[in-house]
Amino acid sequence: MLLPTTLVGSYPQPDWLIDRASLAKQMPPRVRAKELWRVDPERLDAAQDDATLIAIRDQERAGLDIVGDGEQRRESYSNRFATALDGIDLDNAGKTPNRTGGFTVVPRVVGKIQRRHPVEVRDVEFLRANTDRTIKMTVPGPFTMAQQVEDHHYRDEAALALDYAAAVNAEIKDLFAAGADIVQLDEPWMQARPEQAKAYGLAALERALDGVKGTTAIHLCFGYAQMVKSKPSGYSFLPELENAPAQQVSIEAAQPKLDLAVLKALPSKIIILGVIDLSDLTVETPQIVAERIRRALSHVSAERIVVAPDCGMKYLPRDVAFGKMKAMVEGAAIVRHELTGQRAR
Repeated sequence: MLLPTTLVGSYPQPDWLIDRASLAKQMPPRVRAKELWRVDPERLDAAQDDATLIAIRDQERAGLDIVGDGEQRRESYSNRFATALDGIDLDNAGKTPNRTGGFTVVPRVVGKIQRRHPVEVRDVEFLRANTDRTIKMTVPGPFTMAQQVEDHHYRDEAALALDYAAAVNAEIKDLFAAGADIVQLDEPWMQARPEQAKAYGLAALERALDGVKGTTAIHLCFGYAQMVKSKPSGYSFLPELENAPAQQVSIEAAQPKLDLAVLKALPSKIIILGVIDLSDLTVETPQIVAERIRRALSHVSAERIVVAPDCGMKYLPRDVAFGKMKAMVEGAAIVRHELTGQRAR
């Protein structure tokens, strides 16, 4: 359908599942942070399943066209997959500079990065079994994971990223085989470190998507609104993705008030357009959402727009997240009706 709606990835986890106050006080974990879970380990899988069902039903109730699992089983968007790979010393962490000028505790690479087993296959199988809508799964991108480690093995960022890409490639193929309709690669560090991204980021994406049969997306953002309050009005790395093998590019546009003229540099891509400002706890009206969509129409046709929040919603209160999600659906319906006369279902 025209102007379909989706999440970028995460949806708020219930307070009974995870310590949301502690989660919000730290940067997104790069190493495991099992202390955040409020459920005993032997009951955690079942509790995460229950939370996933809540996230699925909330998306369906709000009217989303493309549904995800809300990343309910993750402490962050990247650490669950990144710490499941061979080559990582899980007992002795390292540290790297973060996007806000401090340092973040990260995995230490001590050997060759390899995927020993599927990480998210059960997640997509569970999602597929519990909704009849189009489904999307997210995985951390290889460039971003290579930026989130302290490397004691490769001493070569490009080589490290390519091995991460091989692991991602195997995972994506398994996710499609398990029933995913769309797989999104999260690559926020391409925006944070554009020079490295220009040097070898596209090569890593090509390796990650080599031989993949299915719809893929790449998400770039300026960081979670919870941590990054002030954002630039333009991307330092985005037009380059016109040459990436993914069919879709996901951007944030609402909070940074992005100059949408940049979308003309991505003429072959479906644009997952961020129209929900996650820095503001006020729920947008559908009319505000509709106007944000209209601003893009002079730069990209409606047939190439998917409507979404700027980024993951995990740090929002659940009632606020649901309200924003519903407003997003209703705003898309307003513009859809203006363009086609089609009423909301």
